[in-house]
Amino acid sequence: MLAFLLALQVAAPGSAPASPQSAQAQPAPAQPAPSQPAPSQPAPSQPAPSQPAASAATPAPPPGPAPVRVALQTSEGRIVVEVDRARAPITANNFLAYVDGRRLDGVVFYRAVAPAPGFGFVQFGTQNAPKRTLPPIRHEPTTRTGLRHLDGTISTARFAPGTARGDFTISVGDQPSLDANLSGPGDNQGYAAFGRVVEGMDTVRRIQALPKAAGGHFPGEELAAPVRIATARRLPAPR
Repeated sequence: MLAFLLALQVAAPGSAPASPQSAQAQPAPAQPAPSQPAPSQPAPSQPAPSQPAASAATPAPPPGPAPVRVALQTSEGRIVVEVDRARAPITANNFLAYVDGRRLDGVVFYRAVAPAPGFGFVQFGTQNAPKRTLPPIRHEPTTRTGLRHLDGTISTARFAPGTARGDFTISVGDQPSLDANLSGPGDNQGYAAFGRVVEGMDTVRRIQALPKAAGGHFPGEELAAPVRIATARRLPAPR
């Protein structure tokens, strides 16, 4: 079975109009008092200045979907990721489809890239197994979502844009080279970030440091003993 792997090239670090004025209406000029007012008539009162019309309040935009937390129970410890459905709905909901369908139960972390200390990524997923893998999804570049590949970011592995399915990476260290760069040459769409690790980065770093195999599709990057994910489950919403 051909493994569905992410072909990443990771470089080590080092390589306003004016505000409108209130339109307050001016009071009408007072009429001159009569030259000989009758004793029984009171003097005319001054008109009260009119108040400016209250501006219509701009309604607040409806809140987006709340983030969802997912716990990955691995043989090296627990990792909890928070999935951003509001900013990356396609990619986030794709990941949740794998979680809710229990398609990630039993898959492994199979790749760990570490070109420099505290830098690189780990990768896990279905490896294109037919019974686990869902159809590919439309690409959501970081220029659209506003998300970035920072330490602990989870994103989706792919070949060409629009081929992402069921394999995912977790960044170790900030990696702007994985973000979309529309001014760059060739495939400049980057990778689709959709959340972040909120618990268990120590587990991620431990997996990254495990021994690697000499052969395989990515020599020196594939784990000699892959780390199994026993379960991937949604957690109750934080209060």
